[in-house]
Amino acid sequence: MSAKDKLQLFETRQNFEAKGHEPVVKEFWTSRQRQGHSLHEISYRACFKPQLPEYFIEKYTEPGDLVADPFLGRGTTPLQAHIMGRRAAGSDINPLSILLVRPRFNPPLLSEVEKRLNQITAEAEILSEDEELLVFYHPETLSMLFNLKNCFIERIKQGCFDNIDDWIRMVCLNRLSGHSSGFFSVRTMPPNQAVSIESQKRINKKNSQIPPPRDIKAIVLKKSKSLLRSGTPPAYEYAPALECADATNLFYLDDESVDLVVTSPPFLDVVDYRGDNWLRCWFANINTESVKWTPYSSTEDWRAFIHLALAEMCRVVRMGGRIAFEVGEVRNGTVQLEREVVRAANGIPLKVEAVLINQQSFTKTSNLWGVSNNRCGTNSNRVVIFKKLE
Repeated sequence: MSAKDKLQLFETRQNFEAKGHEPVVKEFWTSRQRQGHSLHEISYRACFKPQLPEYFIEKYTEPGDLVADPFLGRGTTPLQAHIMGRRAAGSDINPLSILLVRPRFNPPLLSEVEKRLNQITAEAEILSEDEELLVFYHPETLSMLFNLKNCFIERIKQGCFDNIDDWIRMVCLNRLSGHSSGFFSVRTMPPNQAVSIESQKRINKKNSQIPPPRDIKAIVLKKSKSLLRSGTPPAYEYAPALECADATNLFYLDDESVDLVVTSPPFLDVVDYRGDNWLRCWFANINTESVKWTPYSSTEDWRAFIHLALAEMCRVVRMGGRIAFEVGEVRNGTVQLEREVVRAANGIPLKVEAVLINQQSFTKTSNLWGVSNNRCGTNSNRVVIFKKLE
């Protein structure tokens, strides 16, 4: 740990010791890559590892208990809960999250994926308003993407969209753009962030590159095989409850019905979810302007939002149940959001049981972005554990 990290940790300890909330610092779960179930390997900005919810699910719940996440993202918490024999629920303001999460609870056979892909041709005409996408894709690749997109839209209209379509669309959303030949695009940014058209033009010019043809069917099958290498999730009598909803209005959950919440909200204005997901939303036929993302640039506004979200979580959590609320440092460590989370809980019948700081080693993602270990909030886990008062 660097001197700067030690100083920040000392300041954090002082802050919480004064309130009786001394943080516990150690490696609670491994930071090693690919240690969880393979179905988790879907890219999304600012997502946490499956070992994080696994730790709290194992500690605080029993099989059959209900585990929820109102900031669903890529669905790590409900999927891990389902794998561990718990009931699962989750929601996100972005409908894209549901498209990334739902298929992994009911994946098709590889043979079914291959058969469906072979039924889709690549003879679609590229619309003039989408010709700019050729900065990412070879014309043949873009034509195939159009056919896939239109096929999904038509099958939804006809009422015959099934779990095979759902899976293929999810895998395509994960392979739309990236930094290797395993993606549909020319080399660009890592897959959890789609750059703008103008930015990609600059990347292409800098690297003297043009989009090569990609075998979409082969890429989808390869990624499907990788996702399924740990096997399919268990079949339970209860299906996950997944909804598109604001975290301050969890209408799909009854009062005191949840045993554990494991979640992580947007960290102020650190991530531009609308900008990062524009290409995925294009393919999924989602109008990004209709999604009510609200980036908060001030800690006061963010804390007010978190207060409302915590109040709603408190409503749905049973007496004695827990909320594991994960955040990180932002703005080069000048804002430590775990402090703001504790302040946001004022007036809500929640007791701070602990503040955990997961001390972790280098990760694949941090190396890729050139982020040194534990220097940025997105490379550390800081979790406030609340218990609902009896």
